[in-house]
Amino acid sequence: MKSKTGATWLALLGGALGLHRFYLYGLRDIAGWLYSPPTLLGLYGVHRMRQLGQDDPLAWLLIPLLGLALSAAMLSAVLYGLTTDERWRDRHNPQGPIVRNGWPVIFGVVLALFIGAGVLMATLAFSSQRYFEQAEQLAR
Repeated sequence: MKSKTGATWLALLGGALGLHRFYLYGLRDIAGWLYSPPTLLGLYGVHRMRQLGQDDPLAWLLIPLLGLALSAAMLSAVLYGLTTDERWRDRHNPQGPIVRNGWPVIFGVVLALFIGAGVLMATLAFSSQRYFEQAEQLAR
């Protein structure tokens, strides 16, 4: 039995590494493995920026990858949480009963919306700022 609550919270807490995909589809899921590289590259960008400062061009290229991976994971959490119980059963537990999910799923969806929106806005702001700073430096 694949739990909608479990999948929602796995996407919320470990989705940037694809844990929700591995839970639902197993370790052979290609999409699950595609979450890790941008997350790890983005974390490397954060590490570079902490070590070398804000003027490191590689860091400002890598950090948005982390933001996009986190945003995608939060979107997955929202989509899982908002899937109807009947459709969830048909897709992930075809032989099982319909399980009614309650407030834990709703709290996970709300939290994923807040985190996802915040991360996406921060990623766009960071990328835009770095882009225009770079364009200004090149214009000089």
